[in-house]
Amino acid sequence: MFVINSPRNQKEIIELLESQDGKFKLVEKEGIMKMVFETTMEDKEAAAKLAKETIKKQTWGKSIYFQIEVK
Repeated sequence: MFVINSPRNQKEIIELLESQDGKFKLVEKEGIMKMVFETTMEDKEAAAKLAKETIKKQTWGKSIYFQIEVK
């Protein structure tokens, strides 16, 4: 499980990650910035890194500020 903190592009982040061959699923949104995701990957650190790389590859992902925290 990991949390992405981002005030912008939340809908795009959720749609992007949930379209990654079932690797990521939104579990809940907390407040206005936190999105909690589950992953099917064994290594949660690797999953968080993959999510970050996937977001950064998008044209809109290069210009937004976000943090990922593994839980």
